[in-house]
Amino acid sequence: MSRVVHVIGNGSSAHMYKPSKGVKITCNLPPFPVENAYGTCIVDFKMMLAINEGSVIVPGDWICGARPHHYMNNMNPSFKMKFGTHIKEFYLVLPKYCKNYTDWSCGHLATHYACNKVEGTEVHMYGFNSIFDYDLKSCTDFYLQSDRGDVNNVRLTGNWRPVWTDLFNEFPDTRFVMYHHHDQAKIKLPKNVEIRTKT
Repeated sequence: MSRVVHVIGNGSSAHMYKPSKGVKITCNLPPFPVENAYGTCIVDFKMMLAINEGSVIVPGDWICGARPHHYMNNMNPSFKMKFGTHIKEFYLVLPKYCKNYTDWSCGHLATHYACNKVEGTEVHMYGFNSIFDYDLKSCTDFYLQSDRGDVNNVRLTGNWRPVWTDLFNEFPDTRFVMYHHHDQAKIKLPKNVEIRTKT
C-alpha cells in the first residue's frame, strides 16, 4: 500500500510546498500554517526553553526527540504538566550512522520518522536548503537566535550532509522527492531520490 508523506522543513524552499494529499509533518515552527499537520518535530533544547518561556507557540501535536525528552524528564519536569497534551510521542531513534543527537537535525528526525513510523512509501521534502547550498538560514531564526556565521555553517553542513546519504540508503524502497530552487545537491544521491525544481 502506498503512503505519501510531506515533510516541511524551515529553509526558504519550504515555500515550494502546496497543500497536497498525504500525511504532513513539520519541523519546529514552519514558515506558514500547514493545514491538518500530523505532527511537528522538535529536537532542540532552545526550542523547549522558548516554548516554556512563552516566546514561541507551536500549535498541534509534537513529536519530540531525545533532547526534549531529557529537558522534560531531567531539567524541567513541570514542562510536561504544562504542555503534555501537545506531545504525540517521543521519537528517540538515533541510527548507527549518526554519531550523536547534535548531528541529528530536526529535518533528519522528521524524515526518518516519516519512513520508519508513518511508513511513507513516497516522501516529499521541502525546505532542506543545506543539502544544496551553504545556506542554513531557517525561519526559526526570526524568533530563536542561532549562529549563522561561515565557520558554524561549514561545521553543521559537514556533519549533517553525510547523514542524509545514509538515511536515504536505509530506506531503499522509499521514493524521496526533494524540492529546491536548483538541482545541484552537494551530496551523492542514491537512485531512490529525485529533485524537482518546480512544483
